[in-house]
Amino acid sequence: MTDIKKEIFEWAKVIVIAIAIAFILNNYVIVNAQVPTGSMENTVMTKDRIFAFRLAYLFEDPQRGDIVVFPFPDDEKVNYLKRIIGLPGDTVEIKDGKVYINNSKKPLKEDYLKETPTGSFGPYKVPEDSYFMMGDNRNISEDSRYWNNPYVKKEKILGKAIIRYYPSIKSLK
Repeated sequence: MTDIKKEIFEWAKVIVIAIAIAFILNNYVIVNAQVPTGSMENTVMTKDRIFAFRLAYLFEDPQRGDIVVFPFPDDEKVNYLKRIIGLPGDTVEIKDGKVYINNSKKPLKEDYLKETPTGSFGPYKVPEDSYFMMGDNRNISEDSRYWNNPYVKKEKILGKAIIRYYPSIKSLK
């Protein structure tokens, strides 16, 4: 084999290995998503790029406050990014923009909200295998309150958002 053929073969190996690693990471380890709307502002902004970890819920259940990527329940061809508000078995009620879980007298503490939310919704009884999702920019967010299918099943959650990598790096934990 000539030196040029050896060099081409070595480069081809590197390229094939890189493609295989990218395929495995993108399909089994991370979700690479772009934020399409302002529904999660100011946590993540429109057109931000994020990584979500597909294996986050392999050994633990999703928690209230986690930001997750999932197929929109009313059109599964579109992925959404929202915050988990209601856990399996919870009753979620929104009164004058404040979220109350399981008839609590105190509203949910939500320091991440962009502005003071308005409106009253619910109550919603979250099924045992599902979650209730809301955006951080509540006054414009099309979330569980408005969907025909208001709950996201656990097996439909693609991953937990862990980092925004564009336009700058920011942890989403």
